[in-house]
Amino acid sequence: MSKAEIKIHERTAGWLTQDEYGYHFSYDPNYLKLPDSEAVSLTLPLQEAPFSSKVLFPFFDGLIPEGWLLDIAEKNWKLNPRDRMGLLLSCCKDCIGAVSVYEVKEEQK
Repeated sequence: MSKAEIKIHERTAGWLTQDEYGYHFSYDPNYLKLPDSEAVSLTLPLQEAPFSSKVLFPFFDGLIPEGWLLDIAEKNWKLNPRDRMGLLLSCCKDCIGAVSVYEVKEEQK
């Protein structure tokens, strides 16, 4: 199972996981209590219930680089282009915009 901490403006907004059933995103309960909390995307509105999908949510998939930049990442870090979660965790710590993705290591889970 892979797990990522999703941050908005350097605040933990939620958690993205991948398991044998697909992908799951849930907002952190403390983040939902903040008066100025904002949704990660329009397709993932603020709510307590988790979101689930068999494929990586389009918002997160859209953060992964494309073209020559993806080619460089795949070759330099020996990444599988079909492993969307692996690409997201490797390439999206410092994205353009408010959202960033940080891998949660096994001992941190």
